[in-house]
Amino acid sequence: MRYQIIHRTRYVYEGVVTVSHHLARLAPRFLPGQRCPWHVLEITPEPVGRSLHNDVYGNETAYFECEGAHGELEVIARSLVEVLPMPKPDAASTPAWETVRDAVSGDRLSPGTEAGAFRFTSPMVPLGEDFAQYARPDFTPGRPILEAASALMGRIHEEFDFNATATDVATPVSEVLRKKAGVCQDFAHLMLACLRSLGLPARYVSGYLETKPPVGKERLTGADASHAWVSVFCGEAAGWVDADPTNNMLPGERHITVAWGRDYSDVSPLRGVTLGAGGQRLSVAVDVVPEGE
Repeated sequence: MRYQIIHRTRYVYEGVVTVSHHLARLAPRFLPGQRCPWHVLEITPEPVGRSLHNDVYGNETAYFECEGAHGELEVIARSLVEVLPMPKPDAASTPAWETVRDAVSGDRLSPGTEAGAFRFTSPMVPLGEDFAQYARPDFTPGRPILEAASALMGRIHEEFDFNATATDVATPVSEVLRKKAGVCQDFAHLMLACLRSLGLPARYVSGYLETKPPVGKERLTGADASHAWVSVFCGEAAGWVDADPTNNMLPGERHITVAWGRDYSDVSPLRGVTLGAGGQRLSVAVDVVPEGE
C-alpha cells in the first residue's frame, strides 16, 4: 500500500512569542517493510535555523528555531509512504517467554541484551506488581512469548473501554489500570508496563493507522489521527514484533511507523519551548489517504 500522509499541527498563542525552539519527530521510518521516498516539513513562520539528526533510537528528528514576534505556529508534515506485506512469525514457534526474559538480562552483548534496554521503567511507564499480576494469566509457564503477548493484547482490547474523555496525556498508567478506560496511548503504556514488569523488553511505537470511512461515505479531511502501539522482543530469531492492543491485531499494511522509544515522552510528534507565549491552543489534523483516492 502507498499512502499520502498530511499531519497538520497549529498552535495559537495567547501572547506574542518572540523566540521558540522545537523538536519534531514526524518523518516515517525506513524499515524492511516500509519505505518513505518523500517527506517534507513546512513551517510557518519561517525558521531562522533548522537541522536534522537521528536520536538515540534512530528516529529522524528535526530541530528548528523561530525568532521575531509571532502569535501562531503551524507545522505541516507531508509524506509519501509505501508499506509492504511482511510475513508474521509463527507464534507457537517463538521461544518461551521465560527464555526471552532470561536471555535479555545476560552479561554478554547480543541482540537480546541490546533489546534488554527496553525492559526497565521509563518516565511514563512504571514497573509494579499490579501490572505483573494483570499479565500473569496470559504468561503461563513455558508459553511461547508471542502467544502470551497476543493473549495479553486481546484481553486489554476486551476489558478496557476506548474513551477519549477518561484520560489525558499525563494520566498515570496505574489510573488507566484502575479505570479500565483510555485511548491508544494509554493502552500502549499499560501493555508496556505489564510486559516490562515481567522482565520482558517492549517499546512504544508511534505512527498512523489508515481509517476507512463508512460504506457510501466520503473520507473526511483531517479526520484521521496519530496512533500508538507496542513492539515486543520475541527472541533473536523472531526479533521485534508489533502488537496493537487498541485494535487487537498484529500491525500490517494499514499501520505506518513513525518513531519508537521507551514511551510517548521519547516520540512526541512536536515539542518545544517558547518565550512570551502565556497559554496556547493546539489543533491537530491528520490525513492518511491511500494513493489513488
